[in-house]
Amino acid sequence: MPNNTVIEELRLEHITKRFPGVLACDDISLSVGKHEVLALVGENGAGKTTLMNIVMGLYQADEGSMFINGEKVSFKSPNDAFAYGIGMVHQQYMLVPNMTVLENIALGMKDSWHFTVDLSSVRKRIEEISDHYGLKVDPDAFVWQLSVGEQQRVELVKTLCLGAKFLILDEPTSALTPQETDELIVLLKNMSRELSIIFISHKLNEVKALSDKVSILRHGRVVFNGRTADYSPSEIAALMTGHEVEIASNNSEKTKGKDVLVIENLVVKSDRGFNALDGFNLTVKEGEIVGLAGVSGNGQRELAEAINGIRKTESGKIIFYGEEIQNLTPNGVIKKGMGYIPEERNTEGIVPSMSIKENIILKDSDGRFSSHHILKNKEIEKYASTLRESYDIRSPHIFVAAGSLSGGNIQKVILAREIDRNPKFLVCVYPIRGLDMGAAEFIHRLLLDLRNKGVGILLISEELEEIMNLSDRIAVIFKGKNQKMMDAKEATTDKLGILMAGVNDED
Repeated sequence: MPNNTVIEELRLEHITKRFPGVLACDDISLSVGKHEVLALVGENGAGKTTLMNIVMGLYQADEGSMFINGEKVSFKSPNDAFAYGIGMVHQQYMLVPNMTVLENIALGMKDSWHFTVDLSSVRKRIEEISDHYGLKVDPDAFVWQLSVGEQQRVELVKTLCLGAKFLILDEPTSALTPQETDELIVLLKNMSRELSIIFISHKLNEVKALSDKVSILRHGRVVFNGRTADYSPSEIAALMTGHEVEIASNNSEKTKGKDVLVIENLVVKSDRGFNALDGFNLTVKEGEIVGLAGVSGNGQRELAEAINGIRKTESGKIIFYGEEIQNLTPNGVIKKGMGYIPEERNTEGIVPSMSIKENIILKDSDGRFSSHHILKNKEIEKYASTLRESYDIRSPHIFVAAGSLSGGNIQKVILAREIDRNPKFLVCVYPIRGLDMGAAEFIHRLLLDLRNKGVGILLISEELEEIMNLSDRIAVIFKGKNQKMMDAKEATTDKLGILMAGVNDED
């Protein structure tokens, strides 16, 4: 039945999947009809991505069955799913970093393969998809040069180029600005006239705006199925977490502390050779959260890396507690008391093959957990177990590979490591990207608690609600410059959105 099959219904019945020590999917049944959008929601680690990986043939279920148009099917690989027109945009993108966008997309388009790959036909297909859906990508850019948001767009274009008629989207808006998110929701609603969609998201306003039905997973089981229109976002959140979720906000008095991070006329080059930061200026006081808003790709990554010694600066100063730290080594910056939550948690925040225990002590090379170069394993295990419990890292034990955890639990490992080291300052990049509301609430309260203890925080985010709720002051970055600094109380989504587009009312 594969190839040009129109999927009238995809149905899962009693799907169960076990991993060592974990029951990831526990007797799950659900269905998606023709031109229907199903929102699949749940806390991090609830089993959503595992379930979709089973649909895509990346995993095989231990029990249960899948049916397409009433016929039982079994996918042994993603090629089987592609044959039925099922495509998935993964939260952890599946791209080859040292290849171009064009080459990455050509890898999956086997029809373009002969004795050589017909890149011109692939380029033409990319242009058709990009123009049709308004998904701008640069075919000649190397993937490693792109921001997370840009890579997300490449993944969507790639899936559409492969001929997907049934889309599975795993947190597709997690790297997008509010304006881009609104555009994507409109795009997906239009696309649903032609195809069916399973939409995994933690952003419940998007779930309401896009989906027809919602299924909620908790601890690997379906705990709720219903029509999305019948429930408010807060009601869905309560069903998802099992309790009412409160939005954390910064209601404290403005700090009168000293400037602890001062950035003056900073110039930093991007991986592609242009000035990603072009005379950037910023100050952050102790006990203050400064939110930095901006469309992905305007210098945020380069700023965070320059502050943390990962990227060389061309000119300008980074002054930290009165000392210039530009071009110090990363270890030198760590020793000054800097904490860092990086943008790409899977490649920069952890070593995926190492255990939770090992990742938690990555920065402690000063002898805290060793004696005469021998690790104090019992002390490390006790410490890691304590953090696993206090930060609610959901895993069977501390010896599992950190890379096997869900995105939210990986983020909790990074936060546990960075915050428990009592940093003097924290650079926090997209801290709740891809996280559920419960995890986001937990992380926001941690950041506010740090702020109230006198720690300065640079919060880099595209989530305007997050920035407005947590920040004392807000800056907007555009093409490597600080467009404007304002008190958080003055900020609105419209004001920030206009500045993020490069329009400054003071120009």
